[in-house]
Amino acid sequence: MKKVLFIALVILTVSSCKNDVENTMFVKGKIKGLKKGTLYLQKQVDSLILAVDSISVNGRNDFLLEDIIESPEIYYLTLKNSDKRIMFFGEKDTIKINSVLDKFDIKAEITGSENQNILNGYNELKRRFNDQNLDLIKEELEAKKAGNQDSINLVEEKMIGLLKRRYLVTINYVINNSDYEVAPYIALSEVYDANITMLDTINNSLSPSVSKSKYGILLQDYIDERKAQVE
Repeated sequence: MKKVLFIALVILTVSSCKNDVENTMFVKGKIKGLKKGTLYLQKQVDSLILAVDSISVNGRNDFLLEDIIESPEIYYLTLKNSDKRIMFFGEKDTIKINSVLDKFDIKAEITGSENQNILNGYNELKRRFNDQNLDLIKEELEAKKAGNQDSINLVEEKMIGLLKRRYLVTINYVINNSDYEVAPYIALSEVYDANITMLDTINNSLSPSVSKSKYGILLQDYIDERKAQVE
């Protein structure tokens, strides 16, 4: 009887370890120029950003951090005593992050996450819209300086049109990538104030697995809250 119980315990232990490994995210890489310091792997828990792992670097610039991950989500790689941090979309398996100390968050190269690749694609689209908006702001300032009301009105119309295009492009991008957990994340962070019909369209496009993910659940909760406010 004792032998049977021992074998059962061993099987349960091995099974538990296997599940942990399968759901573990490993974050590794190098920070060029970092000789000594502490790196933290962080994620948001409720309203707080908490460290889930850390490593002290002393004489070597490579690192390895890990966390058990239930669903792909946003993580941060942070250097102690620095206000700079690298934001990335974490998921199971290995994520590689390489950067340089003096441009820690700017020069970061992240590989190993398909969600991150999709987020990078969206960020490029967003950058283009931001550049166009900056050009319009400059144009508006020049029109105001010249006291030309017709030009001011025209610029304001262009700004409204640009905002509408950004929302439509974002929603289309989310729907086209609805099989990935980054889709509801982009919806929540970029078009949360869109009309409820648009948000429902996004939500209904999500695959079943994405709907059950962290950001899929948050999106559904947010939509339910918005609907309750107008009842």
